[in-house]
Amino acid sequence: MVTTVRAATVADAEAVIGLWAAAAGPTRLPSDAGAVARLLERDPGALMIVEADGAVVGTVILGWDGWRAHLYRMAVRPDHRREGVGRLLLDAAAARARAVGARRLDALVHDGNELGAVFWARLGFVRDGEDRRWTRPL
Repeated sequence: MVTTVRAATVADAEAVIGLWAAAAGPTRLPSDAGAVARLLERDPGALMIVEADGAVVGTVILGWDGWRAHLYRMAVRPDHRREGVGRLLLDAAAARARAVGARRLDALVHDGNELGAVFWARLGFVRDGEDRRWTRPL
């Protein structure tokens, strides 16, 4: 299997939306290709993907507000979980966060997402108080 980590392009939007529908946790704001295009227009490097043999198998968005780095839409196709795809995405996001000057990563994890909580804990994140934020210093 050939695996590549790269910034998404508008051409990836439909594949990304399909992955999110199949593999991402619950969200109150469903996405569409237009939303992905707007994100990439505003911040071309924010959405990172992992491709395996040409198919999008993982995504993460790194948002940077000048103060904190936020991780969104971490999703890995179920048949590619436990293969290191999530770690590849997190490493790429952490490198980008360091490059822009972030000192900490924040990930919002839905309260019912036990699989996500285990994933973030394994990668050194700690639940921050009573909100849904999991954090890790860089």
